[in-house]
Amino acid sequence: MLTRVTSRLRLEQVSAHGVLLILAFFSLFPIYWMFVTAVRPANEVFGGSLFPTTTSLENFSYVWNRTPMAKMLTNTFLMALANTVGQLFTSILAAYAFARWRFPGDRVLFLIFIGTWLIPFQVTMIPNYVLVARLGWLNSLAGLVVPQLAAAFAIVLLRGYMKGFPVAVLDAARIDGASSWRTLWSIMVPNLRAPLSALGILLFISHWNEYFWPLLVTNKVENTVIQVGLQFFLTQEGNQWGPLMAASTLASLPIFAIYIVLQRQVIDAFVRSGIR
Repeated sequence: MLTRVTSRLRLEQVSAHGVLLILAFFSLFPIYWMFVTAVRPANEVFGGSLFPTTTSLENFSYVWNRTPMAKMLTNTFLMALANTVGQLFTSILAAYAFARWRFPGDRVLFLIFIGTWLIPFQVTMIPNYVLVARLGWLNSLAGLVVPQLAAAFAIVLLRGYMKGFPVAVLDAARIDGASSWRTLWSIMVPNLRAPLSALGILLFISHWNEYFWPLLVTNKVENTVIQVGLQFFLTQEGNQWGPLMAASTLASLPIFAIYIVLQRQVIDAFVRSGIR
């Protein structure tokens, strides 16, 4: 009986690992093909072989010298970093207020915040664009960042953690004369470094991959981000697949670096975002 149960458990483990291997293959193969196409010479881009017979860095050289790749990568990094820091700051303040303060209409206001999370971006993009244009923020970092400084997702996530924070610790701080501002930054935030780190990584990756809003507010190559810059290799005269894959590889390298260095935190970010 024990042998039969053990055999069944082993079969289930083998089946589960087999499914994971298949999913991993379908997830990793496009990335591998992107890199392989990027290092192929121009006359082998449409070759069907899985392994290139010859390799060349010509596509990377073309992308780096013919387009402001360094500038676009810098713009993307600054936009992602500013959005991440700004959303973390505003979300910490709003989440603390919703979690620890009681005032008339607090539940209704929180439901309104959640409702903004459900509104499609296409509904708000025109009013946001008009406002940014009237403020003269087109083709600027402010235009890319300011309309996205508040994130309902981050507020909802942090509110759940703050509501679970030990009330006795907060009461002790209040008895000692600590203000709400000091209690938040001296006691609560230092003890929420793990969820804040996970949320920060998730926000940074999300903003690094942002495409539609930068496409609306930037119309100059030197002011745009890398995700918008990729479309420059797709023209009516023909698609430059080699340079496109090289540019895509360069755009993916920072995210790969984050995953390699902060692998546990990245996984934790997606796990936590699905639990709370």
